[in-house]
Parts: sequence; structure tokens; C-alpha cells
Amino acid sequence: MNKLYIGNLPEGVTAAELERLFAEQQIPFSGRFLLKPGYAFVDCPDEQWAMKAIETFSGKVELHGKQLEIEHSVPKKQRSRKIQIRNIPPQLRWEVLDGLLAQYGTVESCEQVNTDSETAVVNVTYANREQTRQAILKLNGHQLETHALKVSYIPDEQPENGRRGGSGTRTGARSGSPPPAGAAPKPPPPPDVPLRLLVPTQFVGAIIGKEGATIRNITKQTQSKIDVHRKENAGAAEKAISIHSTPEGCSAACRMILDIMHKEAKDTKTAEEVPLKILAHNNFVGRLIGKEGRNLKKVEQDTETKITISSLQELTLYNPERTITVKGCPESCCRAEQEIMRKVREAYENDVAAMSLQSHLIPGLNLAAVGLFPASSTAVPPPPSGVSGAVPYSSFLPPEQETVHVFIPAQAVGAIIGKKGQHIKQLSRFASASIKIAPPEPPDSKVRMVVITGPPEAQFKAQGRIYGKLKEENFFGPKEEVKLETHIRVPASAAGRVIGKGGKTVNELQNLTAAEVVVPREQTPDENEQVVVKIIGHFYASQMAQRKIRDILAQVKQQHQKGQSQSRRK
Repeated sequence: MNKLYIGNLPEGVTAAELERLFAEQQIPFSGRFLLKPGYAFVDCPDEQWAMKAIETFSGKVELHGKQLEIEHSVPKKQRSRKIQIRNIPPQLRWEVLDGLLAQYGTVESCEQVNTDSETAVVNVTYANREQTRQAILKLNGHQLETHALKVSYIPDEQPENGRRGGSGTRTGARSGSPPPAGAAPKPPPPPDVPLRLLVPTQFVGAIIGKEGATIRNITKQTQSKIDVHRKENAGAAEKAISIHSTPEGCSAACRMILDIMHKEAKDTKTAEEVPLKILAHNNFVGRLIGKEGRNLKKVEQDTETKITISSLQELTLYNPERTITVKGCPESCCRAEQEIMRKVREAYENDVAAMSLQSHLIPGLNLAAVGLFPASSTAVPPPPSGVSGAVPYSSFLPPEQETVHVFIPAQAVGAIIGKKGQHIKQLSRFASASIKIAPPEPPDSKVRMVVITGPPEAQFKAQGRIYGKLKEENFFGPKEEVKLETHIRVPASAAGRVIGKGGKTVNELQNLTAAEVVVPREQTPDENEQVVVKIIGHFYASQMAQRKIRDILAQVKQQHQKGQSQSRRK
């Protein structure tokens, strides 16, 4: 990316003038300027100088009264709606990045890329190519805190021999012959939830061994794939290790690594105690802790260990993991690891099941864009071909607008609104939803109602970020999962269908979604002949319950319309 496009050139400009301009700004170039009417091309020695030129000239320097526009020269066939942004400050918060990206268009997805660099990298997809072009033009060299952003196109993948190939990812598509006609598709592989350990940097050399002999031995004996992230966080006191294998393989590798650390600590007399530190995505930690910390206490009692979990305050957009520290003898620590990871895997699998249904009911839903799913996890499997009762949206009609009332702690209102209303504005742009906070009723109420209006995907994004913000700002205890009460209004005539005969449907809803669903009895319908359904639960449970209730309402509406058309024919 060292070739530059120079646009908005005045008539009659010469190569000599451009050469002089570059020399004045001390920007080196190689070869000659290739002049065209109104624009030109030139090569810089490397990408760093190209970015320096963009930062120096674009929109800042005039030639014959016209401001120059300089950007990377990318062949039209390689221009896509996707860009990669590098050199992002590692402590940057979601809302700051959201606000910056939203200035240039509608962001369809923003996915973190796992790299060995100290700074963060994201892949961003905009709604159209012009928005992407503007983002590259404005963001390249943009100063964010003390970091200058580096931006480049991600070329569209081209189909090859009728299929797309995976590039650079462990879970990418594998080449092979297509299955014979009529053959049943292979079931998706089980989700890969790696065991992530945090180990003192001083022990990394012993874990790897001379010329990698020790780590190869662990890999071979436990049939694991082990990544030691040595280059991440240069100078840090601890390094992450990712172990990909079966649960049994992960536990065996964990025991071998723990034994190596204990031996090294004893031989070098550098540490009296070597705790086991496990990294787990914040989305799963609440269920590991359990209500009032019961699950965690049981693990401690069963394994005779002491377990602590890092604070929510340490979480950022690029560090969504909590550190689980286990203290005890090696045998006890390893038993605790098995129990902890069993609960983490259960939480992951439950979320995959819930999100498969979400993906089916909400076309185009991108979990990474919402920022609620671990970036390092394997892709969410496609939904089953026939999800019971699902009523997909017509591809020719815009999705129906929905209004949802979410109740948050009154003291959290400031965090949701943000300074001068910045956070709620950014959230509204990100989710493409209307978000308003209702006045307190009564004035001393301990909760406030957030009114969210938008299609299903907007609801998912907006509600997800609100849950995440409350967790991030510590409005719930360190051992408490965020559970909120949500209200949706349904036609009074359809309330019976939500409840079901003898409460059968509502009970099934609760069992399926793990949310508490309540249709208060003896409600007086409002002016629109609607009544309230209350949903209480953590984010995924609440989302799944909302979608299932909307599904029931869609079926009722469909049946009503069918009945009307039949009666008209008579």
C-alpha cells in the first residue's frame, strides 16, 4: 500500500510542481509522477511514507487554490466495503471507536483481529463503497490518543472453482470434493473453546524448552494445538497460552504446564506460590459465578481451592477476558480447571444454541459486530433448517419496527446517556434504533425505563450494548450476572396464546430460554388494546424469549389474516 492517488488537481499542473511540493514537505517518492487530467499517481518508498504523505497533504495543502486529496491507490476491482484499521490504542473503549466509525457511514460489522502486536486491529464493513472510501481517506493517519491509525482495504474474496477458500484461520473452509447429490451434510464440528492460561513471563522459556522440545512433547502427549503468545504485550509480566484440544486434552496439557512452572519456581527460587490463572470471556463468567456466588463457592469446596476473579473495571473493547486465579496444590488446581472450563463450555454451547436461533430469525445478524461474542471462538454454526415455529421475514419487506421497554438501575442513567448525551447518540447510531430514557415514575423510583424502537437486529444491538455497559460500569456486583426486566406490549387478544392452555406455552418459554416470562393477570388493555408481557433474565435469555414471543404474535397475525381472506371469499 505504498502507491498514492493524488486527486483534485488543478488544470495544467506539472510533474515538476508536484515534485517540488513533495520536496518542500520532505516526503520522498520513487519513480515519476504519472499525470492524468485532474489526478496523478506516485509511489512512495514504503507504506509508512505513504501514510505520512496522506496525513501531510490530504485536505491540508493547496495547489493553485485547490485542496489536494491524497489516498492509497487501490485498483477498482480490489475496492470493497471492508477495511482493516491497525495501530488502535489497546485500552480504547467501544463507544469511542463506534463514534469515530459512525462519522463516515453505516457500520455493518466491526470485528477484532487477533494479532501479536501490542496495539489492536479491527476489520470494519461499511454499507457501501463510498462510505468505505471516505473512511480510508479520513481515518488513515488519524491521531487517536497517542496512536496514528493505519487503514487499508480488505479485497473482496473471489470464488475459486465454485467455492470460497478460508485464508489464515484455523476454522477456514477446507478444500475437497463436494458431497454427492442427496448425501446428508456433515455435522458441524463441536465448538472449539480453547483453554486460555496466563503464565509468568519468566516461565515461558521453560514451557517452550530448548528449540521448542518441551512444548512439542506436551502437544504430542496431549494431542493439543498450543499457542504461546510471546509477542503480545511486550514487557508484560505475564503471557497468554491458548490450548486447543478436547476437554481431556486441555486438562492434561494444563497439568503438564503447571508442573513445569512449579519445578522452575523451585529450581530458581523465584516464587513461593504458583497459582493457576485461567482467562475466560466475560460473557461466560456470570454463569460460572452463579447467583450470589453459589456456583463458584461449590467449585472451591469440591476442589479445596481458593478462587478469585479479576474486576470488571479491567475490561476493555480489546480485552474482554477476566482472569480466574486458582490457588491450591497442583492436583486441586487441575480439578478446579476441569470444573471451571466445564461451566464455561456449557455457557458457550447454550449461547451458540440461542444465537443460532437468533441468526435464523434476524437475517444478517453479525455477532462480532455486536461485540458480545468472543472473537477467538469458532464461527457460530448455521441454524437448523427447520426451527420450530420460525417465521422468517420476507426478503421484500422491511422488518417490522418493534418497541421494547428495558428497565435499568436509576443510578446507571448517566452512564447510558454519557457526557453531553454522547454515549446514547453513539449507541443509537450503532444500533440504528431510537433510544430514549423516560422520566422517573414515581420521582424516587430505583429504576428507569429505556424505550428502544427499531427492527429486531437493532433491538439486539442496542439491548446488548446496554447490558454490556451496566456490566462494564460495575452497576452489578462482581459476582452478580446482569439481569434486567424488559416489557413488550402484545395485543390483548393474543395474550392467551402467549400464556397457553393452563400456562403450558409460557412454561415452555421459560424452560427453553431460561428467562422468567410473566403475563400479569387482570390487566386493563391500553388505548391500543395491548397488554404487557414481562421478561426477566440475562441478555441471551431475554433476547430468545423476546424472539419467541414475537414469533407467536406473527403466527396469530398470520392466522387472523388467513381467516379474514377466507371470510371475504365466502
